[in-house]
Amino acid sequence: MPRALFSVYDKTNLVKFASALVEMGWDIVATGGTEQLLRSSSIPAIPVETLTGMPEMLSGRVKTLHPAIHAGILARDKPEDLLSLQQFGYAPINMVVCNLYPFQETVSQIGISLQDAIEQIDIGGVTLLRAAAKNFFHVVVICDPEDYVKVVAELKATGVVDLAIRRKLAVKAFAHTRDYDTAIHAFLSQDVVPSLTPTDLPQHLSLGMQQVEVLRYGENPHQTAAYYSRVARSGPLGGSLLGGNKQLSYNNILDLDAAWRAVSSFAEPTAVIVKHLNPIGVASAPTLSEAFPLALASDQVSAFGGVIAVNRPIDEAFVNALGSLFVEAIAAPGFSAAAQAQLQASRKNCRLLNVPQPFTGNELELRSVLGGVLVQSADTGDPESTMLKTVTERTPTIEELEMLQFAWKVVQHVRSNAIVLAGVRATVGIGGGLPSRVDAVRLAIAKAGERAAGAVMASDAFFPFADGVQAAAEAGVTAVIQPGGSIRDKEAIQVANEAGMAMVFTGVRHFRH
Repeated sequence: MPRALFSVYDKTNLVKFASALVEMGWDIVATGGTEQLLRSSSIPAIPVETLTGMPEMLSGRVKTLHPAIHAGILARDKPEDLLSLQQFGYAPINMVVCNLYPFQETVSQIGISLQDAIEQIDIGGVTLLRAAAKNFFHVVVICDPEDYVKVVAELKATGVVDLAIRRKLAVKAFAHTRDYDTAIHAFLSQDVVPSLTPTDLPQHLSLGMQQVEVLRYGENPHQTAAYYSRVARSGPLGGSLLGGNKQLSYNNILDLDAAWRAVSSFAEPTAVIVKHLNPIGVASAPTLSEAFPLALASDQVSAFGGVIAVNRPIDEAFVNALGSLFVEAIAAPGFSAAAQAQLQASRKNCRLLNVPQPFTGNELELRSVLGGVLVQSADTGDPESTMLKTVTERTPTIEELEMLQFAWKVVQHVRSNAIVLAGVRATVGIGGGLPSRVDAVRLAIAKAGERAAGAVMASDAFFPFADGVQAAAEAGVTAVIQPGGSIRDKEAIQVANEAGMAMVFTGVRHFRH
């Protein structure tokens, strides 16, 4: 007579499944609460201690960790294995039905204590699943109640569960334990593991991500997508969605992330407008309501349908400054009640994302590639040892230097090849995401128009040829900041000198692909 071991936390459809097995002649062995439920439902269930000869110990923490259980699960249909079982009075276990304590759900609760979290770390259940999954050639392992119907149908039809199905069930069981252990690792390590340096990347990467929300679609309607977070029930960027009739899309979240990273680089009140992952306007001012129009002036055409991030709570003055611009979403560290009500009344489809913490760059950056994942530390700006070096005959004025430092901070968030033209604490033209640097210069100049005259220019990497500097000089740009390091640096410097421009090198590159 075949034997099944039941030890489950999630008891969905358990009684119906066990009843079907009993009708087909199976013996049921069960632990603790599972056995009590089956017996109360008039299903004969053998207590696990009958097999082990030992009572449950430590308030149920130890009940299945015994050779009578694991020898029965790991035994193969071979004479030597069956003989070993007979010598000790054990019998094979042909099916294991098990799911685990709800660790992920427990740690997602606000204010959960470390002790309470630890109590939800399942030991025996994980061991049962791994043993049964390993021996799937001979044992059926079920960790998901949704698979009960499939297994019953197979047994009724042929008397056995097909090997291909057993293998799929084993894969699901290993995925179940993998995700469980990853969640435990992620929770326990979040406060004790220091931030990794670029030379201290992990040999084995555990993400511990949980699906928070299935999105309408991915980058395009024919692609599926979902949002995952290290913290269950956490919204995009670790924030909370306050308003907007529509769900945030995959592209919205990407743009908001780019905007939030950029605005987090500034200490003073700053507004950033992003479209297709590129900042198109950035400005700082005493108030957000003063900063936003300056950012918008950088590229009013591209701003339509973009997202905005600001680094101060939004008030009514900022909402009024938006004018009639169509905005997909706004991220801020807070919204006044009046501003939120005004936005929800006049912009029902504009999503409002409250993000409490600025981007710090403490987490690793990951990007999937075919067959693997690229991992790097985040670019949070120039290293502390960075020194600006004037390489032209003319040194930048104090005002130019402030403009250059502002432009340099912005260009770090623009897609390469990246060029930023800026005035006083505001961009006037941005060219990014182009394969040719001189074309990025020309695009930034075209966006700036007449405002290019008197502006400064930042380049995220060196100029491979002097043509980019030449184009900037002809447009009236007065100063340039760039990493330097090209074999043609002398040619670029010569063009700058001939135009009376100031140029400084940083020695630091800020590619963003």
